[in-house]
Amino acid sequence: MCYYWDYSTGETTDPNFVAALIDVIRDQVSPDVNISIVESDASAMKCKYAFKMLGYEKLAQRMGVQLVNLSEDEGEQVKVIVGEQLFQFMIPQTIHTADLLVNVPKIKYMKGTGISCALKNVFGCNPYPYKFRYHGKLDEAIVALNKIMRFHLCVVEGNVVSGVQPRRLGLVMASQDPVAIDVAAAKIAGLNPRAINHITLAKREGLGNISHLSKGIALDYFRERYPKAGPKRKIMGFAYDLLVAMGISQRLGFS
Repeated sequence: MCYYWDYSTGETTDPNFVAALIDVIRDQVSPDVNISIVESDASAMKCKYAFKMLGYEKLAQRMGVQLVNLSEDEGEQVKVIVGEQLFQFMIPQTIHTADLLVNVPKIKYMKGTGISCALKNVFGCNPYPYKFRYHGKLDEAIVALNKIMRFHLCVVEGNVVSGVQPRRLGLVMASQDPVAIDVAAAKIAGLNPRAINHITLAKREGLGNISHLSKGIALDYFRERYPKAGPKRKIMGFAYDLLVAMGISQRLGFS
C-alpha cells in the first residue's frame, strides 16, 4: 500500500488476492490462526487512510483479521551493517513475534531502484514514517531491512500490473528466496537483474541467489505481455515525488 492508488492501477496489492491467501493459510494451517495485515506510514501516505480507501478495512471485518500500522507498533531497536553503511532500525513487535511472515508485493518500475518487488516491499515495514530520508542510500537501506526482517515466503500478486497502462497479466509467483523472485520479476519487466543494485547487493549480503529455476509457465510468456514503462508511469512517479517534496500530504490533512 505505497499510496492511495486502487489495486486496479497495478500499483497496490489487491485485497481480494489477500483474502484468498488468508483462506489458503487457514485451510492449510488452522482456521484459528491469528493473522495480521501490516503496513506503515510513509512520507506521503498514512495507513489509517490507505486501509480504508484501498478496501482493507472491509477485508479485515469480513475475514476477522487485524490491521496493524507498524508505525504505531511497539518495537526493538536493531543495528545492521550493509557494505560500509551502518543503519539503526526499529523491528516492530508484530513482525518480530510472528511465526510466519508472508510478503505479498507487486512488480513495478520504480525511480531510483529500477524495480520494486519482494525486497523493496520490505522497505515499507520500516516503521519510521519519513522514509524519503533513506532515498540517498536506498539500495543499502532496502537490504538492511531485509536482513533484520526475514520473510519466510514471498507471493507476488501480478493479476493486474502497471506500466505504460495497467494490464491484466494473471501472474502469481512464489518463492522462499526474495532475491531469486526479484530476479524473475526483473526479467518479466524486461530489465537486467544484474544491473539492479539492491538485487546484487542482497545477493552479496547472503539474502538469496540470483540463479534460479522457474517452474510453471515460462517467464517469457509474462515478459512478452508485461506493459513496459511509459509516460503515464513517469507522471505518476513525478506526482508522488512532488507530494513528498512539498509535504502535500500534510496540507490535505493526511498526518
